[in-house]
Amino acid sequence: MSETFDLDSYFARIRYDGPRTPSLDTLRAIQLLHPQAIAFENLNPLLGMPVALDLESLQQKLIRSRRGGYCFEHNGVLLHALRALGFRVTGLAARVVWNQPNDMMPPRSHMVLRVVLEEGIYLADVGFGMSPTAPLRLEPEIEQQTPHEPFRLLQGDGHFTLQCKLKDEWTSFYRFDLQEQALIDYQVANYYVSTWPTSHFVQSLIAARATPEGRYGLRNNRLSLHRMGGESEQRILNSAEEVCAALHDVFGIVVPDERAFAAALARLNWPDFSAN
Repeated sequence: MSETFDLDSYFARIRYDGPRTPSLDTLRAIQLLHPQAIAFENLNPLLGMPVALDLESLQQKLIRSRRGGYCFEHNGVLLHALRALGFRVTGLAARVVWNQPNDMMPPRSHMVLRVVLEEGIYLADVGFGMSPTAPLRLEPEIEQQTPHEPFRLLQGDGHFTLQCKLKDEWTSFYRFDLQEQALIDYQVANYYVSTWPTSHFVQSLIAARATPEGRYGLRNNRLSLHRMGGESEQRILNSAEEVCAALHDVFGIVVPDERAFAAALARLNWPDFSAN
C-alpha cells in the first residue's frame, strides 16, 4: 500500500488554515508558520537514536509526536506537503559554510528545495535553524526581505551562496547548485551527520525556533533569544531538568527519554552543569 501525506494533520500542526492552491502566497504562509510550530533539534543523534527519512517516520515524529528535527526531516516534510498541494518542487543539496574556514570544502549535508512558480523559481528552506521565513526568488545580487532577517543569493563558479544579514553584515550560510537529489542521496548524508563521531549533531545539543518576535536558540546549555530589533538575551541552563524544561516550554519538544537524555548531557561535560 502506497503511503500518502496527511495534509490535514500537517496543517493543524503548523496552524495553517489558508487556501490549498500551489501559489506563492500559499508557500509564503507555510514557510513562515512551519519554523514557528516545529522546532529545529538534534535529540535523536545526541541520544544515538536513528533518524529515519521515510514518509511514515517523518509524519510520526514531526507531526503526530510533535517532535522537531533537522534539515532532512523538516524539508522532507515540506517536500511531501508541497507535492501534495500540486507544487513543482525538487530537492537540492547544499554545503554549509557558516562558521567554516574559507578554504574548507564541507560535504553536501543540507537539504533545500527548489520550487517553480508562475512568478519564477524560488528557494524554500525550513530546516536550517536560521532558515529564511519566506521563499527566496532564485535571483542573485538582490536583497530580499523576510518576516525576520534580510537574505540574498550570490552566484559564481556554478553555484549559489545563501547569505543572511546579521548585525548589518552579510554572513554566508551555505552553497548549493541546481542538481536534483534523490532520497538515497539524502539518506547517505543523513547517516553521516547523525552518526559520525565528530559531527556537531552528535557532539552537542542544538535547538532553534522562530517566533513573531524573533528567534530562540539553544546551543548546549546556553539559551538565547534574538529579538527582531537587534536586542538579545542569553541564559545558562545549569541542569538537565532546566534543559528539559526549556525544550518543552520554549521549543515545544517533549524529550523522548529523560534519563537517557540526562546521561547524554553528562557525557558532554559542560562546566558547572548537573545532569542529575
